[in-house]
Amino acid sequence: MDKLRALGLGPAGQDEQAVKRQLHLYINLKLASCGQPTCIDQASAQFMDTAQDLLNSYLEKSRQLASSSLYPADRRIQDFLDRYCGDLGLEKVPSLPTMTFELDRHGVARELSLPMGEDEFRSEIVSSFRVKQGVLHNPASDRRTTQGSFHIAEGGLPVPGDKKQVPQLTFALMLAEALNPPQDLLTLPFTANQPQPAHMFASLLLRPVVCPEIPGVAAEKSMEIRFFAPGNLVSNLDFVESIFGNGGNPALPECDAALDVEHWSGHSGCVILAPHLVKLTKKQLGLPHWTDASERQRAEGMCWQDPAELYNDGQAFKLTARDRSGVIVTLLADNYYGYCKKEVKTQISYAANLFGLAEEEHAGGALAFRRFNHGDEFGIGSLTREPGYDFDDMVYRYGAIMDMQPEGYAVDKQYPDIIYVPQDLRMSLNNQKITWIRNGQSHSIRLQPGKIYVQPNGYKIEMCKHPGAPSWRLIGTVAEGTFCHKPCTVSGGGKSEISKSIEDAVIYGPLFVDDLQHDLDRVQAIFDKDYTGRFLPGYEYEDRDPARKILSPERSLGSVIKLLTPSSYHTPEFNNWLKSIPPSILALVFLIKRFYREEWGEHWRDHLSVDVIDGAPGHELKLNQRKIVATYLRVASTPKAAGAPLKYARTTSPARKCRWKTTSVPLWWCRPRRCCPGCRTTATR
Repeated sequence: MDKLRALGLGPAGQDEQAVKRQLHLYINLKLASCGQPTCIDQASAQFMDTAQDLLNSYLEKSRQLASSSLYPADRRIQDFLDRYCGDLGLEKVPSLPTMTFELDRHGVARELSLPMGEDEFRSEIVSSFRVKQGVLHNPASDRRTTQGSFHIAEGGLPVPGDKKQVPQLTFALMLAEALNPPQDLLTLPFTANQPQPAHMFASLLLRPVVCPEIPGVAAEKSMEIRFFAPGNLVSNLDFVESIFGNGGNPALPECDAALDVEHWSGHSGCVILAPHLVKLTKKQLGLPHWTDASERQRAEGMCWQDPAELYNDGQAFKLTARDRSGVIVTLLADNYYGYCKKEVKTQISYAANLFGLAEEEHAGGALAFRRFNHGDEFGIGSLTREPGYDFDDMVYRYGAIMDMQPEGYAVDKQYPDIIYVPQDLRMSLNNQKITWIRNGQSHSIRLQPGKIYVQPNGYKIEMCKHPGAPSWRLIGTVAEGTFCHKPCTVSGGGKSEISKSIEDAVIYGPLFVDDLQHDLDRVQAIFDKDYTGRFLPGYEYEDRDPARKILSPERSLGSVIKLLTPSSYHTPEFNNWLKSIPPSILALVFLIKRFYREEWGEHWRDHLSVDVIDGAPGHELKLNQRKIVATYLRVASTPKAAGAPLKYARTTSPARKCRWKTTSVPLWWCRPRRCCPGCRTTATR
């Protein structure tokens, strides 16, 4: 695969402006070769003048061949259309366009989606803007539902009961209209600001994988899909190209799937974008009158009573024709980008079903790495002293990727922001120090933002700014993630929801108290309680030192939360006492532990206050005269409120997620075996 042409992945450090200038010249050459107006700047004018005679010759040859010659992939699709529509009594079977702007390399569609030299394009159906990351496309239609939008033409494979069945004649008439869009829809955005813009179709070849390679058993199998879009919708092709890659130039033998017998699944697809189809009436499309319609046609709206009735009530839809020959053609009456992507997935499913022993599975999710909020201190609890991991052993195994420092830590050679530190250490946000003991001597380095500190067990700690308050925290991330996978689902089944961070459901707001002094009295009682006898016999080992006070620097915030959480290790009396503590008091205990400083001693109450309003104490809690920002998780919606907030656990932090899209292919590929004794036929699984 040529990654530059297929995926736009070029060598690092290349001149982006030079690449853009080359693309602009290439676009103008293709426009001229198609007989369309160009956008020539002074730098390219001389070259275009030199090549003009050659381009004119190429154009004339293309015109003479246009009426009788199609690309190999297009010929296979057209042969299907000729068979499918051949017995409908049409004057002429609709034919695929032969003179299109062929998007034969990655990045051309993106440049075509904006006027040359401009950063913005607007039309009735799409708005595009150049941004730092590339181009932002906003389609006028951004549907979130597919209800009533799946239509399948009869005459091929059976039509499921949950899809709308469409007569073959209606499909043929719809296809003819799709290939004859309004002139303004054919305008290429790249030339939109020219006195004479170019008007033409844009087309794209995709080669999505149907069955991945099984080393030593079977080669990768892919199908071919041709996209046709009026020039104004070239941004849709930019979208699908960025997901599935560019299949190359369909005119070239090396891009002809039929000549690649080992890797072609034998299936061809076609997608034609035609948002103007929603303006057609049912009568125009040959649907029967209500009195002549069948029960299914009446139930699905495939008939009319008023000649002005619009097909599908003027709403977006997609119409598909397919049969057992392995060709599928879809008309998309919308420019919603999600439909383009999902249609490719649908056609892969179609090919996988016909290919056999393979399955295109809508599956996905995220690899989630748990994160913990350690507040101001890390290294007090048992997590940092996980047994079985040693700094010297880590250096022995992976020393080649790190620079060892004499103090007993290391710096990654490729990523200097990654610092490797010992397993048994102490981090203090207040002192901005990381300390540990090595060979009987104490060592320390400065704790800095922007650095990621990695322990031998893979646990990562970093300074992170609070998203809702002017403070910093120590956030830890576990080394091994959890694969949150949703298999065998459908579009809209929740795959993307799994991969989203819960941060979107977290809100930040003030922390309220009822009666501050009374509440602090209850907190003081919790601080003063003796916790040494809380365990059932045999479970005393659950706390390495039960006598540690809550505000002791030897007890972490996580340890306090564990201490004040009911457990099967605790006595029934202690659990009942814990359950009697109101959540608001527990929140106050955790807050004080989070911000407590040793120099406060027994005078921690002096640092908490509320405003006095009209001579009476208020309820919004302050710490050192600064408003407290509490974290809440939105867990439900009620008729009277947008969300029912739940106080967020102070030791937790939204997981770090890596999105994971999978295509599962169950295959029969293990070692051969006989299906029965004496049988010469071998089956593989």
